[in-house]
Amino acid sequence: MRPADVVRLLMLAVLWGGSFLFMRIAAPVLGPVVLIALRVSLAGLALLAYAAITRQKLALRRYWRQYLIIGAINSALPFVLIATAELKLPASLAAILNATSPLFGAMMAALWLREPLTLRKIGGIGLGIAGVVILVGGKAFMATENVLLSIGASLFAAACYGLASVYTKLKAAGAPAFGMAAGSQIGASLVLLPLIPFTLPTAQPAAVVVGTVAALALLSTAVAYLLYFRLIVDVGPVRALSVTFLVPVFGLLWGAIFLGEPITTGMLLGGGVILAGIALVMGARLPAQANPGLVHGGVDGERAT
Repeated sequence: MRPADVVRLLMLAVLWGGSFLFMRIAAPVLGPVVLIALRVSLAGLALLAYAAITRQKLALRRYWRQYLIIGAINSALPFVLIATAELKLPASLAAILNATSPLFGAMMAALWLREPLTLRKIGGIGLGIAGVVILVGGKAFMATENVLLSIGASLFAAACYGLASVYTKLKAAGAPAFGMAAGSQIGASLVLLPLIPFTLPTAQPAAVVVGTVAALALLSTAVAYLLYFRLIVDVGPVRALSVTFLVPVFGLLWGAIFLGEPITTGMLLGGGVILAGIALVMGARLPAQANPGLVHGGVDGERAT
């Protein structure tokens, strides 16, 4: 990759890693549903505006149903689950758990696309499970019932990304990538906006929370999509997906710097084992990479983010 591509890749990892920091700050104040509704609505509008300026093809009439479903299972539900989990979990731990999404993608593809589970993939999934066990037993936090439920919510969010990758390949393989990004964010907002009246925050958010929401929506979502699609064009989807390995690193870093979260041996070891598992699974899948339509937090666009 050229130096400019490396810079874009690092910027993308910085922004996606930062999304866990932003959610950790804003979710306790606004609540998960309101926070994510604002995130996807603002990001969707920003992406639509960019599409209008640059005349990007969106194919909204043809694929609106797919965009709505993808928005629900690839953004609305997993984002809310992660924000809910971060009411109890450190941002750094949430970032590491989110990195398991390619492992779920491999399992979903085996179930619905009949892609064979090779020994390499099975080994990668096994390593991923072992990494989660190490994280849970790493004593970086008190493993209370609420914390364990939050870990489950984070893993369920990662499974949603895996499901979205399979659905995208089955039902939206011909959709333009930028249309899928913008359309899915608008679709996610349509799913969440009706819930806002029932989940309104009780206190007016401080300026720092408002700024955090803007950064989450415009930087970690809208700008991140633009960077990702530029990488796909310049270096291809396979190399662009290497961001999967960088997002947890920045998730750990931002949590430690801005929230004072500890970086424990268990987190480093567990995260490293998970990333090794992802390397096995993604390495086995590289020749089959197809339409990189959706992204977030390391979920690919075979299917992200």
